[in-house]
Amino acid sequence: MPMADLAAQWPVIVNLLAGSLAGAWFGAGWATRLRSDILFKVIAALMAGIAVVLLTGHGVASGAALVTGGAQIGLGVVAGFAIGIVAALMGVAGGELLIPTLVILFGADIKLAGSLSLAVSLPTMLVGFARYSRDQAFATLGRNRIFVAVMAAGSIAGSFLGGHLLGLVPEAVLLPGLALILVISAFKVWRHK
Repeated sequence: MPMADLAAQWPVIVNLLAGSLAGAWFGAGWATRLRSDILFKVIAALMAGIAVVLLTGHGVASGAALVTGGAQIGLGVVAGFAIGIVAALMGVAGGELLIPTLVILFGADIKLAGSLSLAVSLPTMLVGFARYSRDQAFATLGRNRIFVAVMAAGSIAGSFLGGHLLGLVPEAVLLPGLALILVISAFKVWRHK
Protein backbone atom coordinates (compact mmCIF):
# COMPACT_ATOMS: atom_id res chain seq x y z
CA MET A 1 0.00 0.00 0.00
CA PRO A 2 1.31 3.46 -0.78
CA MET A 3 2.14 5.50 2.31
CA ALA A 4 -0.25 8.25 1.16
CA ASP A 5 -3.18 5.78 1.31
CA LEU A 6 -2.22 4.79 4.84
CA ALA A 7 -1.69 8.38 5.95
CA ALA A 8 -5.16 9.26 4.70
CA GLN A 9 -6.54 6.73 7.20
CA TRP A 10 -4.91 8.35 10.25
CA PRO A 11 -8.28 8.82 12.05
CA VAL A 12 -8.90 5.06 11.90
CA ILE A 13 -5.39 4.31 13.19
CA VAL A 14 -5.71 6.82 16.04
CA ASN A 15 -9.20 5.53 16.89
CA LEU A 16 -8.03 1.94 17.29
CA LEU A 17 -4.79 2.95 19.01
CA ALA A 18 -6.78 4.90 21.61
CA GLY A 19 -8.12 1.60 22.84
CA SER A 20 -5.35 -0.84 21.93
CA LEU A 21 -2.55 0.97 23.75
CA ALA A 22 -4.56 1.02 26.98
CA GLY A 23 -5.63 -2.58 26.39
CA ALA A 24 -2.03 -3.73 25.88
CA TRP A 25 -0.93 -2.00 29.10
CA PHE A 26 -3.86 -3.49 31.02
CA GLY A 27 -3.47 -6.96 29.47
CA ALA A 28 0.25 -7.19 30.19
CA GLY A 29 -0.30 -6.07 33.78
CA TRP A 30 -3.12 -8.55 34.13
CA ALA A 31 -0.97 -11.39 32.74
CA THR A 32 1.80 -10.73 35.26
CA ARG A 33 -0.68 -10.90 38.16
CA LEU A 34 -2.86 -13.84 37.15
CA ARG A 35 -2.21 -17.28 38.54
CA SER A 36 -0.74 -19.54 35.87
CA ASP A 37 -3.71 -21.91 35.80
CA ILE A 38 -6.14 -19.04 35.17
CA LEU A 39 -3.85 -17.47 32.57
CA PHE A 40 -3.71 -20.79 30.70
CA LYS A 41 -7.53 -20.94 30.65
CA VAL A 42 -7.78 -17.35 29.40
CA ILE A 43 -5.23 -17.99 26.64
CA ALA A 44 -7.01 -21.21 25.63
CA ALA A 45 -10.33 -19.35 25.36
CA LEU A 46 -8.68 -16.60 23.29
CA MET A 47 -7.16 -19.20 20.94
CA ALA A 48 -10.57 -20.79 20.42
CA GLY A 49 -12.08 -17.33 19.83
CA ILE A 50 -9.43 -16.45 17.25
CA ALA A 51 -10.13 -19.76 15.49
CA VAL A 52 -13.78 -18.67 15.20
CA VAL A 53 -12.72 -15.26 13.88
CA LEU A 54 -10.47 -16.94 11.31
CA LEU A 55 -13.32 -19.07 10.04
CA THR A 56 -15.97 -16.33 10.04
CA GLY A 57 -14.17 -13.00 9.70
CA HIS A 58 -12.16 -13.59 6.55
CA GLY A 59 -15.16 -14.15 4.34
CA VAL A 60 -16.40 -10.64 5.05
CA ALA A 61 -16.14 -8.32 2.09
CA SER A 62 -15.20 -4.70 2.48
CA GLY A 63 -17.80 -2.08 1.81
CA ALA A 64 -19.80 0.26 3.94
CA ALA A 65 -18.80 0.85 7.53
CA LEU A 66 -20.92 -0.91 10.14
CA VAL A 67 -21.71 2.40 11.88
CA THR A 68 -20.51 5.98 11.53
CA GLY A 69 -19.88 9.04 13.67
CA GLY A 70 -19.67 8.79 17.44
CA ALA A 71 -20.84 5.17 17.49
CA GLN A 72 -17.96 4.19 15.21
CA ILE A 73 -15.45 6.05 17.37
CA GLY A 74 -16.80 4.42 20.54
CA LEU A 75 -16.83 0.94 19.02
CA GLY A 76 -13.34 1.55 17.63
CA VAL A 77 -11.97 2.36 21.08
CA VAL A 78 -13.72 -0.67 22.64
CA ALA A 79 -12.53 -2.99 19.85
CA GLY A 80 -9.02 -1.56 20.11
CA PHE A 81 -9.01 -2.12 23.88
CA ALA A 82 -10.03 -5.77 23.44
CA ILE A 83 -7.44 -6.25 20.68
CA GLY A 84 -4.76 -4.70 22.90
CA ILE A 85 -5.59 -7.09 25.73
CA VAL A 86 -5.44 -10.09 23.39
CA ALA A 87 -2.16 -8.86 21.88
CA ALA A 88 -0.56 -8.46 25.31
CA LEU A 89 -1.84 -11.74 26.74
CA MET A 90 -0.94 -13.85 23.74
CA GLY A 91 2.15 -12.04 22.55
CA VAL A 92 0.71 -11.57 19.07
CA ALA A 93 0.00 -8.38 17.24
CA GLY A 94 -3.74 -9.03 17.09
CA GLY A 95 -3.91 -8.95 13.28
CA GLU A 96 -6.48 -11.74 13.14
CA LEU A 97 -8.79 -9.52 15.16
CA LEU A 98 -7.69 -6.18 13.72
CA ILE A 99 -8.27 -7.01 10.06
CA PRO A 100 -11.90 -8.13 10.49
CA THR A 101 -12.48 -5.07 12.73
CA LEU A 102 -11.10 -2.74 10.07
CA VAL A 103 -13.16 -4.38 7.33
CA ILE A 104 -16.43 -4.66 9.27
CA LEU A 105 -16.38 -1.58 11.52
CA PHE A 106 -14.63 0.87 9.17
CA GLY A 107 -15.48 -0.64 5.75
CA ALA A 108 -11.78 -0.83 4.77
CA ASP A 109 -10.60 -2.75 1.72
CA ILE A 110 -8.90 -6.01 2.78
CA LYS A 111 -5.48 -4.97 1.44
CA LEU A 112 -5.72 -1.61 3.16
CA ALA A 113 -6.89 -3.35 6.34
CA GLY A 114 -3.78 -5.54 6.32
CA SER A 115 -1.51 -2.53 6.11
CA LEU A 116 -3.49 -0.54 8.67
CA SER A 117 -3.32 -3.47 11.08
CA LEU A 118 0.47 -3.18 11.02
CA ALA A 119 0.25 0.52 11.88
CA VAL A 120 -1.85 -0.35 14.94
CA SER A 121 -0.03 -3.57 15.90
CA LEU A 122 3.48 -2.22 16.26
CA PRO A 123 2.71 0.52 18.83
CA THR A 124 0.39 -1.89 20.65
CA MET A 125 3.10 -4.52 20.99
CA LEU A 126 5.64 -1.91 22.09
CA VAL A 127 3.33 -0.81 24.92
CA GLY A 128 2.81 -4.44 25.97
CA PHE A 129 6.58 -4.98 25.84
CA ALA A 130 7.19 -1.89 27.99
CA ARG A 131 4.61 -3.03 30.55
CA TYR A 132 6.06 -6.55 30.77
CA SER A 133 9.59 -5.19 31.19
CA ARG A 134 8.41 -2.95 34.04
CA ASP A 135 7.39 -6.04 36.03
CA GLN A 136 10.67 -7.87 35.33
CA ALA A 137 8.69 -10.44 33.30
CA PHE A 138 11.54 -10.77 30.81
CA ALA A 139 13.92 -12.35 33.32
CA THR A 140 12.62 -15.69 32.03
CA LEU A 141 13.95 -14.86 28.55
CA GLY A 142 17.46 -14.47 29.91
CA ARG A 143 17.28 -17.86 31.61
CA ASN A 144 16.04 -19.49 28.39
CA ARG A 145 18.29 -17.81 25.80
CA ILE A 146 18.78 -20.90 23.63
CA PHE A 147 15.06 -21.62 23.47
CA VAL A 148 14.32 -17.97 22.63
CA ALA A 149 17.00 -17.92 19.92
CA VAL A 150 15.71 -21.14 18.34
CA MET A 151 12.09 -19.89 18.45
CA ALA A 152 13.10 -16.52 16.95
CA ALA A 153 15.03 -18.23 14.13
CA GLY A 154 12.07 -20.54 13.49
CA SER A 155 9.65 -17.60 13.46
CA ILE A 156 11.76 -15.69 10.95
CA ALA A 157 12.12 -18.75 8.71
CA GLY A 158 8.41 -19.56 9.07
CA SER A 159 7.40 -15.98 8.21
CA PHE A 160 9.60 -16.04 5.13
CA LEU A 161 8.28 -19.42 3.99
CA GLY A 162 4.68 -18.49 4.84
CA GLY A 163 4.95 -15.30 2.82
CA HIS A 164 6.02 -17.31 -0.21
CA LEU A 165 3.40 -20.04 0.29
CA LEU A 166 0.56 -17.58 0.83
CA GLY A 167 -0.11 -17.27 -2.88
CA LEU A 168 0.12 -21.02 -3.41
CA VAL A 169 -2.06 -22.42 -0.63
CA PRO A 170 -5.77 -21.77 -1.22
CA GLU A 171 -7.66 -19.92 1.51
CA ALA A 172 -10.12 -22.83 1.64
CA VAL A 173 -7.28 -25.00 3.01
CA LEU A 174 -5.22 -22.42 4.87
CA LEU A 175 -7.84 -20.89 7.17
CA PRO A 176 -9.47 -24.14 8.35
CA GLY A 177 -6.00 -25.64 8.87
CA LEU A 178 -4.89 -22.71 11.00
CA ALA A 179 -8.19 -22.76 12.91
CA LEU A 180 -7.70 -26.48 13.60
CA ILE A 181 -4.18 -25.85 14.92
CA LEU A 182 -5.56 -23.12 17.19
CA VAL A 183 -8.34 -25.38 18.52
CA ILE A 184 -5.89 -28.22 19.23
CA SER A 185 -3.51 -25.76 20.89
CA ALA A 186 -6.37 -24.29 22.93
CA PHE A 187 -7.32 -27.77 24.12
CA LYS A 188 -3.73 -28.53 25.15
CA VAL A 189 -3.27 -25.18 26.88
CA TRP A 190 -6.60 -25.59 28.70
CA ARG A 191 -5.41 -28.94 30.09
CA HIS A 192 -1.92 -27.64 30.95
CA LYS A 193 -1.01 -28.01 34.60
